[in-house]
Amino acid sequence: MRDIRAMQIVDSLNVGGAEVLAVNIANGLAEKNITSHLCATRKEGLLKENIASNVGYLYLDRKKVFDFGALWRLRKYMVANDINTLHAHASSWFIAFCIKMLRPSLKLIWHDHFGNSDYLSERKTFPLAVFSYFFSKILVVNSSLKNWAESKLHCKDVLLLNNFAFFEKKEAVTVLKGIAGKRIVHLAGFREQKDHLNLLEAFKKIKETQTDWTLHLIGKDYEDAYSMKVKEFIKFNHLETSVFLYGVCSDIEPILSQATIGVLSSKSEGLPVALLEYGLAKLPVVVTNVGECSAVVQHNATGILVEALNPGKLAEGIELLIMSRTKREKLSLSINKKVIEGYSKEIFLEKIVNIYKC
Repeated sequence: MRDIRAMQIVDSLNVGGAEVLAVNIANGLAEKNITSHLCATRKEGLLKENIASNVGYLYLDRKKVFDFGALWRLRKYMVANDINTLHAHASSWFIAFCIKMLRPSLKLIWHDHFGNSDYLSERKTFPLAVFSYFFSKILVVNSSLKNWAESKLHCKDVLLLNNFAFFEKKEAVTVLKGIAGKRIVHLAGFREQKDHLNLLEAFKKIKETQTDWTLHLIGKDYEDAYSMKVKEFIKFNHLETSVFLYGVCSDIEPILSQATIGVLSSKSEGLPVALLEYGLAKLPVVVTNVGECSAVVQHNATGILVEALNPGKLAEGIELLIMSRTKREKLSLSINKKVIEGYSKEIFLEKIVNIYKC
């Protein structure tokens, strides 16, 4: 085929797994001297500053589902730049399908990052199932999503593609509170599936004996009912001096270098980029056994794997690492090796280029 001229399309540039991956793919392709573009359809955000200077960028400011002005701007940009491969992430599949109708020769790839993959029985298929006839390929981040796509959608080529971890070089800005060597970090936006309340219940138990340890919550606060519950729990249980909220941060590598233990308390996941970032930063981890987490964390080998929705078990797992520096050091090295060997940027980009070529 002719040279790859690819565009990543995503609804926003807020910090999230799909959004981070879209930016990292766009930048990685440009590093390989592949013509690379990125389009944000609805909102810009903190990740805009991470887009490399040699990546073409378009912001549509799309206001509604059928925004014909935005669709026309996207088509015009794609024609002007001769884009032949459109890689749609998460919920951007609809506008990508519309462009496919206007440019039938376009290769359309949909990347499913659905986080609630432990609750797929509740996921709606219409109209996605209809539009999936027009997808060249579907990429998924875990085996549950692969099975779902193969049984519910109509694209014949469904591929499992692991996420990858990569740190943008950022100046250290965020300073974590608490005592060095006694900090637990949780890297996740304030969404219900991330189950901050599970973690807070576990941390409350931990504080009964480990009074010097602190918990640091990094991620977007949507200022909704769920966020309010989290803040009310902290206040009601008098945890204000040991649980700290930082909001969205871009200096993730410096933040993780200040932490002692990485934790994810989710009740559902795909393959969380945060988990891979913990591994890349050599943080020992405690994570719930959801989504594809067990592919990265083998219990007592590359981390501590615990049952979801069980704060008692989560507390036990965290305390196991608190009590043993030797175990923390051993697990930090093993998960780092696992992430570098199986979830590297180089491996991912080689696979994505081959997918685009096929």
